[in-house]
Amino acid sequence: MDDSRSDVLVLGGGVIGLACAYYLLKSGATVRVLEQGTPGCGSSHGNCGTITPSHAAPLAMPGMFGLALRSMLRADAPLYLNPRFDGPRLRWLLGFARHCNWRDFEHAARARSAVLQRSRGLLADLVREERFDCEFGEEGELYVYRSAAALQADERHHAQVLDRLGVMVERLSGDDVEAREPALKPGVAGGLFHPDDARLRPDRYAAELARRVTELGGSIESGARIDGFERQGDRIGQVRTTRGVFHGERVVMALGAWSPLTASSLGLRLPMQPGKGYSITYSRPAIAPRHSLVLREAAVCVTTWDSGFRLGSTMEFSGYAEGLNRTRLDALRRGAAQGLHVPEGPELKEEWWGWRPMSVDEVPIIGPSSRWSNLTLATAHGMLGVSMSAATGELVASMLGGAAPAIDPTPYAPSRFGV
Repeated sequence: MDDSRSDVLVLGGGVIGLACAYYLLKSGATVRVLEQGTPGCGSSHGNCGTITPSHAAPLAMPGMFGLALRSMLRADAPLYLNPRFDGPRLRWLLGFARHCNWRDFEHAARARSAVLQRSRGLLADLVREERFDCEFGEEGELYVYRSAAALQADERHHAQVLDRLGVMVERLSGDDVEAREPALKPGVAGGLFHPDDARLRPDRYAAELARRVTELGGSIESGARIDGFERQGDRIGQVRTTRGVFHGERVVMALGAWSPLTASSLGLRLPMQPGKGYSITYSRPAIAPRHSLVLREAAVCVTTWDSGFRLGSTMEFSGYAEGLNRTRLDALRRGAAQGLHVPEGPELKEEWWGWRPMSVDEVPIIGPSSRWSNLTLATAHGMLGVSMSAATGELVASMLGGAAPAIDPTPYAPSRFGV
């Protein structure tokens, strides 16, 4: 068995784990990343690749739990709750329901916004300074509405929240939206434009992070599925994997949706569930959107790169059920066809699904474990892992290195859940 020692073992090689590894290496630590597949193969691979300070508002608000329950009757609903009984999922849903109030909504929005805004600036610096080849663009993101009612609802629960948080949002008429975005079919009622949002190709971003981690002296162990831990008092002594046994003075758990499964073997109950998302990737269509789009009524995200075109989104709570759900993919295609002149590219490249790590309060879990003295958690980023990656890596590196954090770490502390 291989017996290797590092200052820090990072469990998970998605964008969060890789960003933690990058910033830890820059701070002078020796780092080894343990990844069960290959770097970026999970949710980091097929998401829409948008960098979104605009996504500060959580899903949980008054009325949302009722909407989720009604979605059990519609398998193609943008937010779908599988009706199959599942104890952990039921506990999570009841916890989520408790957070569907305006006080928790505002708290979560502020916490999410702090890490999103910090990460947006860091990410742009990172891409430029390290010359990442990941199709980074800063054209902004456009929310498109075909009904005045949907636009008015988002004005209250989205735009006004961003105003309070100091995130720019421009209100546009339907004519303005159609003039700005010729890829859209006519009949637009209005739009909300988020000029500070950006986009990149997420699989390439993950690959570039992995490249820099190894260039900076870090090690990435692919195919290293975690089998268990050896405990020494209140410390994790070693991590057993399919690639051998590894030691680290500190351990960072950045396993995304797999975090609660692995954490349970350490006696930790993380209040998380996998929120399944889907995407379809094509070659670039003849009339491609100039901006990243959210077609709001259909809840379809559209991202265009030089190398391709992706339809994505939807949220499905089906526990750890694997595989593509054809009904969900068809809903993406149908929603895109309602809004775009050319809703699909000439060549289908990939149909994909992945699990988003959803915390019960929709705030990421970042910080030291209250149970294990050398464990730091960096998980539960929901749909915002790419957007929050740089600031999460910076925050973890500052915590482990004893530096003053750039943002207040209190809202993200694992201690709020007793873990």
